[in-house]
Amino acid sequence: MAQTTLFSREEIVKRVAEMGQQISADFAGREMIALCVLKGAVFFCTDLVRNISLDVALDFIQVSSYGNQKYSSGVVTILKEPQLDMHGKAVLIIEDIIDSGLSMREVFRYIESRGASMVRTATFLDKPAARKVPFSADYVGFSIEPQFVIGYGLDYAEKYRNIPEVQVLSE
Repeated sequence: MAQTTLFSREEIVKRVAEMGQQISADFAGREMIALCVLKGAVFFCTDLVRNISLDVALDFIQVSSYGNQKYSSGVVTILKEPQLDMHGKAVLIIEDIIDSGLSMREVFRYIESRGASMVRTATFLDKPAARKVPFSADYVGFSIEPQFVIGYGLDYAEKYRNIPEVQVLSE
């Protein structure tokens, strides 16, 4: 498979730092939990949290809607629940990519139901043209066209996550 680079490591570092500064300003004075959506968002979450100048508790949630496919099945399953008490806290859900919007909408609802005082979303990549349900992230790294991308945590069948840049996967 041949790939083309969509975003370089340098572009990613710069944009994530900008997002961290904005989130720091917006969450100032609040008790904050960063909720990383496993597995794809781990790289983005780690870099983003390092760029937030506040005390941040970290937790994880794992959902599945893709399996080993290139397209969402439309069925969202929570595979791992967060462990921290979210009641009365400001929660930032950190996702690698918002495609159909189905997974993020379900995670958002789930966290709201756990009593968070504020729920915001940060996504590294956003594909607004691929939405199946209305959903807008509060913080977006980059918006892209509906194409399948790998690298910086994004995978295809559990491969390519370790590529330090974002590449378009082509057959």
